[in-house]
Amino acid sequence: MKQRKQATLQRLARLEGQVRGVMRMIEEDRYCVDILNQTQAIRSALAQVEVLILQDHADDCVEQAIASGDPEGQRQKFRELVGIFEKVCR
Repeated sequence: MKQRKQATLQRLARLEGQVRGVMRMIEEDRYCVDILNQTQAIRSALAQVEVLILQDHADDCVEQAIASGDPEGQRQKFRELVGIFEKVCR
């Protein structure tokens, strides 16, 4: 999380505010569709956080494994990436 740490933290802070906003909406008995629209926005924003973290992982951890020349370390990082993509595709 070196390169994109600040951007990730800012997005998470914004997400925290969005979640609190949804909680208020529920407490105020707001219209269900409006609440669902906000939860969709939260899901989308969280996906963007995941992209930042994945980019950082590829740029730092995976790159280090490739540069190390250690085949087992390289395989491990590759398996991690494949595992993440499998979860995203579900």
